[in-house]
Amino acid sequence: MKPRSPGRGARRSTGPRRPTGPRRFVGPRRFVGGLRVRLVVTFVLVALLSAVTATALAYRDARTAVLQRTQNTAVDDLRERVAAVAAGFDLPPDQRSLSRFAAEVSEGLGARIVVARHQDLTAVSDAYADTEGRITAELRAAVRAGDGTRFQRVEWRGEPYLVVGTPVTYADGDRRTSGLEVFAITDLRAERDDTEALLDSVREGIVPVVAVAALLALLAAGTVLRPVRKLGRATRELAAGDLGSRVAVRGHDELADLARTFNETAGALQSSDAELRAQEAKARRFVADVSHELRTPLAAMAMVATVLEEDADQLPPDAARAARTVGAETARLSRLVEDLMEISRFDAGAARLNASETDLADTVRASLALRGWTDRVTLDLPEGVRAVIDRRRVDVIVANLVGNALRHGAPPVTVTLAVVRAGGGDVPGVGEGGERVVLEVADRGPGLPPEARERVFDRFYKADEARTRTTATATATGPAATATGPAAPDGGSAPDSGPGPDGGPGPGAGLDGGQGSGLGMAIALENARLHGGTIEVEAQRPGGGAAFTLVLPLRRTDGEGEE
Repeated sequence: MKPRSPGRGARRSTGPRRPTGPRRFVGPRRFVGGLRVRLVVTFVLVALLSAVTATALAYRDARTAVLQRTQNTAVDDLRERVAAVAAGFDLPPDQRSLSRFAAEVSEGLGARIVVARHQDLTAVSDAYADTEGRITAELRAAVRAGDGTRFQRVEWRGEPYLVVGTPVTYADGDRRTSGLEVFAITDLRAERDDTEALLDSVREGIVPVVAVAALLALLAAGTVLRPVRKLGRATRELAAGDLGSRVAVRGHDELADLARTFNETAGALQSSDAELRAQEAKARRFVADVSHELRTPLAAMAMVATVLEEDADQLPPDAARAARTVGAETARLSRLVEDLMEISRFDAGAARLNASETDLADTVRASLALRGWTDRVTLDLPEGVRAVIDRRRVDVIVANLVGNALRHGAPPVTVTLAVVRAGGGDVPGVGEGGERVVLEVADRGPGLPPEARERVFDRFYKADEARTRTTATATATGPAATATGPAAPDGGSAPDSGPGPDGGPGPGAGLDGGQGSGLGMAIALENARLHGGTIEVEAQRPGGGAAFTLVLPLRRTDGEGEE
């Protein structure tokens, strides 16, 4: 019985293919630089990702197509050649006939290696070829099962091969296997080289694609960023105070809408600023005019109150109390008017320094002695500390700081003067390595509440309104005022009542509480700034109490006069 051609079974791959793990694309963790850099990087990444994806898909499709064509050809050729040679082949074969069968099949397949097996006999078309490592046990088992032609791609010694196997069945139509199995080994190195050459060509095309993407990104970034830069420049000018800054509107896109909105916002802000400035100027003129107009009637009232206070001892008790109250309140109103006029001068930029080189320790002692506070304050004033200052304005500062410590703090109240080297730019006008004068006024009282620390220099701010009015009433009904002003709680003169050490008036030299106008600390800070310094606040000291520190640049000169 002659064997017939192998059956046309399904072409199925026997044995697993080599697994390939998923490729991970790790992008940059973050973008560094401005918007231009981020746009360019984004464009390049998108182009690179697209090119890599296209390359991978092209390589996969090309490799699949090449291998599919090769394996289809190998299967069809083997099936047809085996059918042609098996028609004149007698079973069972001997070793010689089996070898001749394998050689004839190989000749029709282009000298591919052919292995023929029949039970215990095996014949190879190339006697020197090693076939054991290329024909796997899985493929043999599948072919032996007789379900049709099978193929498997294998790697042997680092080279790819396609092995196709088919059983030979009898020609009687019952599809019984004859026991003859034929395997053909096809070299896939040419196909591998073709697909790798294709991959190299596609990979080389990625570089110009990325370069073009970067160029397009630069052009797009320039188009987008040019109006953004103009808008940023205008915003900085607006933040610097140039309310007339505008941006040219071009086009009808989102950037044009943004520029148009910015111009509308800047215009509204400029209008609001002009209105606020006009209202503020009117308010300042009003305060200055009212204060000026009140000076003449207040002077007359003060003279009348002085006469009444001088004769208070000769009046009935109720009348004497009323006379002293009128005198105290008239003096307080006079100080308020003077403080308002002083604040108006600061607001108008009309305040000027009458500066001369002065011994600071003497200035502090004179300010305390004028108000009768020398025995109530602990002094640490080194001699020989001289600076160019306005003595009257420094007197105002000292009177406010010490007066507040005595009134609202607790003993001991200490006043410390020192000269230190600046740490670099923390004081206006004092650069790195410059010297500064530090005058600290500290007490051991309850300190300042947190909400008062930020507002202590606000105008008309008083940390304890109830205590302030009570103290003012008690003072007003107390003993008669001295020649330097109304009586302080201890019977001395109030800190804002008298002239400065040079005999002139001292606006703002009052307590922000008690008999103060609520403007003393604001005037003190303005006086410090006029000297190029500031006043620092430590609301809660580690040992208790609060500390106010006057910091001034240390300036010296051989002459005297205004700065």
